[in-house]
Amino acid sequence: GRFRLDLFYRLSVFQIKLPSLNERKDDIQKLCEYFTNYFAQRTNKKINGANLDFTEALKLHHWKGNIRELRNIIERAVILADGEQLTKDDLPYDFTIGDIKSVFTLAEAEQVHIKKILGFTKGNKTKAAEIMNIGLTTLYSKLKEYDIN
Repeated sequence: GRFRLDLFYRLSVFQIKLPSLNERKDDIQKLCEYFTNYFAQRTNKKINGANLDFTEALKLHHWKGNIRELRNIIERAVILADGEQLTKDDLPYDFTIGDIKSVFTLAEAEQVHIKKILGFTKGNKTKAAEIMNIGLTTLYSKLKEYDIN
């Protein structure tokens, strides 16, 4: 449904404008620290924060769901983390880095995709080639072509 107008006007005595998380990228570091500590305590895991790559990836993400989305991403990362610090490998595979509206060339998109798959497989090239449905020799030529280590 619809929201009753009389109720809306009763509740809207004070309107508070909160900027979106996309407008407050500098807050992401502190929020990341808070949520990491919070979920580490709740899950009894010894996680001492996040590394720079993890927080930089968070800052480059377009936050449609604002703080709730950030909270969920960090909760998932803490639960799945193997080490004592959160890393980019702890981010979900479908986590987008950068503005979704940005335009990539096909080669750039392929590079990003290969890097994400390799991150997902923790560097296992055979598994990465299987996921991408290409031959291992093709993957090796792409790695050489794009200078991906």
